[in-house]
Amino acid sequence: MGLPAKKLDYPHITSNPNIVNGAPLIEGTRISVRTIAGYYQMGMNVDEILSTLSHLSAAQIHSALAYYFDHQDEIDTDLRESSDEKHWKQKVARHPKEGV
Repeated sequence: MGLPAKKLDYPHITSNPNIVNGAPLIEGTRISVRTIAGYYQMGMNVDEILSTLSHLSAAQIHSALAYYFDHQDEIDTDLRESSDEKHWKQKVARHPKEGV
């Protein structure tokens, strides 16, 4: 008989449906895990990310990266969609301005 699965906890990571559409973010900021993952994918290491986002701590960056690695498929899909010009043009086409 195996041990029960332990729920993973990510200190410094939270989610609020009213901020960034509920995307996981660094607590007390509007910096999303997706942002940290994007910097990481560009080849930046933790020290370089900290230089860019100097108001964050190393612990916050590491927690965001841990969350990213455990949810990589979901966040990579989100990153692809957020940088896909065709995707955003289709969204705008579905929601034309009212009253024009």
